[in-house]
Amino acid sequence: MPADSRPIAIALMGPTASGKTALALEWARRHGGEIVSVDSALVYRRLDIGAAKPSADELARVPHHLVDLREPWQPYSAAEFAVDARRALEDIVARGRLPILAGGTGLYFHALLQGLSPMPEADPATRAQLEAEAGERGWAALHAELATIDPVAAARIHATDAQRIQRALEVYRLSGRSISDWRRDRAQVPRLPLRVLKLVLAPDDRALLHARIERRFDQMLADGFLDEVRTLRALPELAAQPRPLELPALRAVGYRQAWEHLDGATPVARMRELGIFATRQLAKRQLTWLRGELDAQWFDPQLQRPALEQARAMFMGV
Repeated sequence: MPADSRPIAIALMGPTASGKTALALEWARRHGGEIVSVDSALVYRRLDIGAAKPSADELARVPHHLVDLREPWQPYSAAEFAVDARRALEDIVARGRLPILAGGTGLYFHALLQGLSPMPEADPATRAQLEAEAGERGWAALHAELATIDPVAAARIHATDAQRIQRALEVYRLSGRSISDWRRDRAQVPRLPLRVLKLVLAPDDRALLHARIERRFDQMLADGFLDEVRTLRALPELAAQPRPLELPALRAVGYRQAWEHLDGATPVARMRELGIFATRQLAKRQLTWLRGELDAQWFDPQLQRPALEQARAMFMGV
């Protein structure tokens, strides 16, 4: 078999607060790299503190891609990400630089590396109808409807996940086929013109990850996270939204809890508890997804740093 002559890229994957951003910055500076964000919160402008967006200094020192692409009220899909990320990767390689994919959004990684099914595009009229039905019957009722149409999808989608319930029912109403059927019939995806080293950063001791999550949330609060959310709430475009917390941007962990606190629903101490809990749950979901990435190598970023560096060096040949 001939050697794989494709250019290389490194994917730093892992749960939230595992140290992906810091390592991506370090390796990018050391090896002439540019970072492609694989984070569904970082695509939105104005989500800075709560999304743990790299600082202005970090963004200036290392070129970043797919950060600040949309306003919080504007849609951005995994399919759009795949197109944008592929273009960014090709441009980075053309400049003779090393692409470093860094983030924890599994759907984005999947869309880029494996592709998405060519299912029907969003239809505003169908979505409006589903919104109206949800207003009358509730999303739980629509989830029950989905369970009769597509039990596989219903088992995967939580009964409160309005965005995914809506999409699954939309696909069925537009095509007469379930979203699970569409995914089983996924079209062949053009091969990514890169060799990708997948590295998962995950502390062996989950208590350490939980402690990092708690410290980071407290630091966000100290850095003015609640003021950031107050500023978002004052934007006319968000104030005009009938259900702003159903926007994908505001589904980012922490933002819903802060928004509801500012609505007067919870005291600040309870908001903090809920925000940390939601972040831990996100990390758990991310780890579950990452276990399905059978070609990824796992490292504890603190305890196995020499082995992590060796994996990188062997792949790069330096």
